[in-house]
Amino acid sequence: MSTETLTRPAPTTDTDLRARRLPRYAVPALALAALAVAVAVVRPGDNGGLVLAGAFAGLLHLAGLFAAATAVEGRRRATDRTFSALIHSAFLLAVLPLLSVVWTLVQKGSARLDANFFGTSMNNIGPRDAIGGAYHAIVGTLMQVGVATLITVPLGIAAAIYIVEYGRGRLAATIRFFVDVMTGIPSIVAGLFVLAFWVLVVSPVFNDGRPGFSGFAAALALSVLMLPTIVRSTEEMLRLVPAPLREGAYALGVPKWKTILQVVLPTAAPGIVTGVMLSVARAAGETAPVLLVAGGGAAINFNPFQESQSSLALFVYQQAGDASRYAPDRAWTAALTLVALVLLLTVTAKLLARRNPLSR
Repeated sequence: MSTETLTRPAPTTDTDLRARRLPRYAVPALALAALAVAVAVVRPGDNGGLVLAGAFAGLLHLAGLFAAATAVEGRRRATDRTFSALIHSAFLLAVLPLLSVVWTLVQKGSARLDANFFGTSMNNIGPRDAIGGAYHAIVGTLMQVGVATLITVPLGIAAAIYIVEYGRGRLAATIRFFVDVMTGIPSIVAGLFVLAFWVLVVSPVFNDGRPGFSGFAAALALSVLMLPTIVRSTEEMLRLVPAPLREGAYALGVPKWKTILQVVLPTAAPGIVTGVMLSVARAAGETAPVLLVAGGGAAINFNPFQESQSSLALFVYQQAGDASRYAPDRAWTAALTLVALVLLLTVTAKLLARRNPLSR
């Protein structure tokens, strides 16, 4: 047998080029048929019936798709189609709760989207008053989260830089261990820590011996919750910066601290911003620390270091438990405002990070 015969490729048959495939309408037709059977078997009108019918329809669709694809295309293509359908189903299951929450917030939160809600507080508002808003809570949220961000971001980034760029041995491992432990701390524990340390011990020194509930105390509790997220996300982003960038800067005689400030941090900026915004979103939605150490007053307070101060999350909690018939509308609108505020901050931060030429 010659070498040409051994190396000659096998001829391609017409059967290989014209493999049998399911028609395009088969998948949606199978989905509609599965939905019809599920609706006929399960009553969607009953409590939980709609969810059960959807789950049953999904299982019928997967089984029907696998059977039809096996009969037409073969077992291998049928397996591929079935797992692709499973991936799409998992995506839908992940998105549907989010869409449901957003739709519920928009539907019920639009009842009090007016100037009175955003321009007044709950000071001197009784249970029979339809007016009253969350202006004081919006101010409190912005101040508390802003102060907590100013405290936590430099500390978190500095800790991550030490762990990645300088840390060696037991000290770096110890810092990383405690950061991991802090990640799982409940928010109520952070509030109790600040209550025991700052409100009951430190603040009486500056407040004539009386405990000082304030927005700054809430910011300290929120910074305890934000710190581990910022440290861990910044650490991972710094480790992803390519080593040749550092080596090139060192070869040009640039000091290590300047390389970190002007090369490493700008390169990792988008990921760092993402971690910061995740921590800000968590802090903005916390209720227990603010309730314990800030007091949650009904009046507007622009001074975070004195007197009680409320927040949007605490306002939602208070209005949800209020006996007034007008309180639920205020709670839903405040929840919608909080989500919109976090979304606005996140989009703004991401747009600012994309303007960095080193991060493109």
